[in-house]
Amino acid sequence: MEKRNGRFAIIEQLLADGIRYMFGNPGTSEEGFLDALSDYYPEFEYILALQETIAVAAADGYARSTKKPTVVQLHSGVGLGNGIGMLYQAMRGHAPLVVLAGESGIQYDAMDAQMAADLVSMAKPVTKWATRVVHPSSLLRVLRRAIKIAATPPMGPVFVSLPMDVLDAPNEEEVVPTSIPITRVAPEPEAIAKAASMLATASKPLMIVGDGIAYSDAQAELTRVAELIGAQVWGSDSSEPNMSATHPLFGGLLGHMFGEVSSRITSQADVVLICGTYVFPEVFPALSGAFAPNTKIIHIDLNAYEIAKNFPVDLGIVSDPKMTLAKLGAELEKIMTAEQKRLVGQRIAQIAETKKQHMTEQFEADKAVHDIVPLHLSQFAEELARHLPPNAIVFDEAITHSEELCRYIPPTTLGHYFQTRGGSLGVGIPGAIGIKLAHPDKTAIGFSGDGGAMYTIQALWTAAHHNIDAKFVICNNRSYRILKLNILQYWQEQQLPQAEFPASFDLCHPDLRFDELARAMGVQAVRVETPEQIKPAIAQALFHNGPFLIDLVISNEVPGAIG
Repeated sequence: MEKRNGRFAIIEQLLADGIRYMFGNPGTSEEGFLDALSDYYPEFEYILALQETIAVAAADGYARSTKKPTVVQLHSGVGLGNGIGMLYQAMRGHAPLVVLAGESGIQYDAMDAQMAADLVSMAKPVTKWATRVVHPSSLLRVLRRAIKIAATPPMGPVFVSLPMDVLDAPNEEEVVPTSIPITRVAPEPEAIAKAASMLATASKPLMIVGDGIAYSDAQAELTRVAELIGAQVWGSDSSEPNMSATHPLFGGLLGHMFGEVSSRITSQADVVLICGTYVFPEVFPALSGAFAPNTKIIHIDLNAYEIAKNFPVDLGIVSDPKMTLAKLGAELEKIMTAEQKRLVGQRIAQIAETKKQHMTEQFEADKAVHDIVPLHLSQFAEELARHLPPNAIVFDEAITHSEELCRYIPPTTLGHYFQTRGGSLGVGIPGAIGIKLAHPDKTAIGFSGDGGAMYTIQALWTAAHHNIDAKFVICNNRSYRILKLNILQYWQEQQLPQAEFPASFDLCHPDLRFDELARAMGVQAVRVETPEQIKPAIAQALFHNGPFLIDLVISNEVPGAIG
């Protein structure tokens, strides 16, 4: 190239930052730098999605797994509009996405032409930062700023609008790696001492944790503090194994939909330690009464915005969870008395026994429906657990069946289990694709409900087109089961009698055949409807070289429903 222009400079900058994938759906205004890829940068790969939602969701899965900036290419206002739902998901989940969208050019701003739109204003509500490049001399400067902002905690998606005439203009900017600041900051000793004193004297301590633990790699430090104070640990906006689900002190996840579900747990504590999350992320959160009167609240997070956002705290610490929890554990070991340690031991034994009894009851309930048709996910999950490689990575969008899945394939290890977050459906299939690209040497398996799968079913074509060896399981209960569960709660709250579920909650007549849809897009698939079909289907999926889908037909019964 005698003269390098902006379209080439962009790819060179991304390569300098170690970015080798771009997830996208192409359009005319981006054709310049897409055309540059194959001839000049064969090491940079474009992952083609058939719709923008899928491009964002696959990039989200990749970014979640790598925790590194990940590039998405969308097309103009319509393409950005298609991707906004998943961008909201990425924003809520703090995924470091760098979203680039082309537009026809600055020279056409006055024309109000076809597809013209204020892209920056569209993107602002669902991104951490949004901007437009307005001169060729600042193209790479703006791109590096976007990468830095996306990757700096609290991480999140950013958006850069790229006019076509800026991309085509000569670019003489130097390519240098993006400078990303180190944010592992430790709290002052006085703050640690105060927090330790409050926790050591608690009689009913509770810990609420989220994905800030995973980002900081603080699972071990978190577990140590929980064991030192004898606190049960609950996940809030928690989609990764921030504490091993098999640990006796892990209580599970707080309510996703209704604040009163969470409040029944959180209101029992006299001291609460919140770390790496916000309170509370329910759809219908409690406006008051989440904590008992006079409860002491400690909140540790790198995101100062979240501390005391909805409820006052007694001690807010803006610091890195791993470093802070390590110092807190050391201080607790130093100050706790023999009597306090004895009481902690009693609490742990009681919490562990209660959890053991609860798990026994759940396993017994699973046995009671073993071999019943329609199948229950528990039987499939139990068989899959026997064959899944130890280093497998699971993307769990099973939604209402997630609890069954986690009983047999519990989230234990950071980086090996991801659950949906942010509220958008359709992340299971593309999420597994992104994870497999990030870890080609590991088995990646994505679970999705039938409703969620139909949001992004075209993602199967992407898996086949790029031969991405991910495995997919569709939990096909022929309904939006979560809506049925939620309307039961609504009827109860409104003191209304139970009635037939709305017809719009059912996904049948005609039946959705995910095995046939998969094969139509180049992905091998089987349908599982009976117990004897489970084991052969799992074996076929795991040993198949390439993407593979299991259409798992399961029961659509709704607990608590009459008739």
